[in-house]
Amino acid sequence: MTTRLPVVTVTYSPGDHLRTFIDTLPGSTTRPVGLVMADNGSTDGAPEAAAAAHDFAEFLPTGGNLGYGTAVNRAVSEIASRPDGFDQEFVLVVNPDVWFEPGSVDALLAAAERWPRGGSFGPRIAEPDGSVYPSARSVPRLRAGIGHAVLGPVWPGNPWTARYLDDADMETERPAGWLSGSCLLLRGSAFDAVGGFDERYFMYLEDVDLGDRLGRAGWQNVYVPSSVIHHDQGHSTKSVPEFTLRAHHRSAYLFQADRHPRAWQAPIRWALRVGLEARCRLAIRSARRALR
Repeated sequence: MTTRLPVVTVTYSPGDHLRTFIDTLPGSTTRPVGLVMADNGSTDGAPEAAAAAHDFAEFLPTGGNLGYGTAVNRAVSEIASRPDGFDQEFVLVVNPDVWFEPGSVDALLAAAERWPRGGSFGPRIAEPDGSVYPSARSVPRLRAGIGHAVLGPVWPGNPWTARYLDDADMETERPAGWLSGSCLLLRGSAFDAVGGFDERYFMYLEDVDLGDRLGRAGWQNVYVPSSVIHHDQGHSTKSVPEFTLRAHHRSAYLFQADRHPRAWQAPIRWALRVGLEARCRLAIRSARRALR
């Protein structure tokens, strides 16, 4: 039996986006695919309907809204338990609001052959206006992160934001600090070596954390601009800005606190907690005003 390339997506009432995702997935690769929809509590019926309509797709309820990384880990574990049906060398982890250009997944697989130490591979993400989303970035260091957070909204061209986005070269296939989690081809051995996604992250920055841990373990995160996808970013979170803003700031604290764990760095962690909480409150207040 021919093994299928495993594709994991996390669904949470994805609506019509899921149909476009599934319609464009087969054309993205010449390989047979097996889609596992790790469902975090959808109420729109879209994942169940997709599983019934497509023999390469299956519905995997997680039992609740467990968060993005935890749901991915559950699906990858399920795939590992069925080695006769799925290729175990790679897994494609992708958001359900993505749609693929023809051959885009094959381009990622080809890059994996060129980069044997590549642990993750990410495509070019085309924006509706024709620009390129900065999906291959350096790992955010504390100084650059603070500068971007403080000055980014009022001075987009500041040097800290430029360093944070790291988007000067989006045309060259190259290693990066981390890649956008909206679409990642992961080498199974690398993903297993670092323990998968850190399940303490409910949402946001789990891709940054994964890329950083892969790099620290000696793997590369490779940006592949010959692979092109499109992404309707944030559609599922636009209606709940307060929840998502709190989740984002919690993840930002967790990421930096983990990287400043020593006793003598406690003042740094305290300052981060206080500063991020203040910034979160301001962002929530601004979002509430915008919704009035």
